[in-house]
Amino acid sequence: MKHSVALAALIALTLAGCSKKAGDGAGGVTAPATPIAAVPPPAGKQWTDVVAQTPEGGYRMGNPNAPVKLIEYASFTCPHCQLFAKTGIDPLKKKYISTGKVSWEFRSVMIHGQDAPITLLMNCRGAAPFFTLTEQLYANQEAIVQKFIDAPKAELERIASLPPVDNFKAQAELGGLYSFFGARGLPRAQAEACLANQKAVDQLTAWQTKYQEDGVSSTPTFFINGEQQTAAEWEQLEPLLAQAVG
Repeated sequence: MKHSVALAALIALTLAGCSKKAGDGAGGVTAPATPIAAVPPPAGKQWTDVVAQTPEGGYRMGNPNAPVKLIEYASFTCPHCQLFAKTGIDPLKKKYISTGKVSWEFRSVMIHGQDAPITLLMNCRGAAPFFTLTEQLYANQEAIVQKFIDAPKAELERIASLPPVDNFKAQAELGGLYSFFGARGLPRAQAEACLANQKAVDQLTAWQTKYQEDGVSSTPTFFINGEQQTAAEWEQLEPLLAQAVG
């Protein structure tokens, strides 16, 4: 796949956007016959320390064999996803992931142009720091997005017209991504190499196609044990997790 085709595909696959889905939190959760027992973590670790990249383009925290598998499809530039991060991550880790009963997988979804370079740079850092960086990105979301809002229209049009690699690098420059990731252990030269990695761009495009085929049309979207939920906030999702663990 040529660079121009890959970028066009990412743009074409962009979802309608970040949304707070209406609903009462219902959706396909089956309670176990008996409550799920806690599972001890590996020696010298907590389950929240156990992070791995998944074949589906996500990153999973927790017991890989947890009976309850939570998957979150989210955008790093989505304010509703940021809200979930602020209100849900701490109780999710403390009450559910730390017990070994629940694993949490985060899959990045493209809803804005900035999501592509951000995701490529997140993948560049790998599994170990992923969830820490995710929380830090959401804490800095307004500042990053505001740089694009404040940019002159002519500059945004210039960036949009650039070839894919130059486009991603220009977005990283404008959004302060080189500085953000550089302060967290990713040298600029390595960041630029990751943004220019055609194999990574093609894989990112393929994952976006797969996510849409799986029914993801807005962010955040949650699945519990393969069943899509209508919950979009922690207060809606938490009762479903409680039901799923028994």
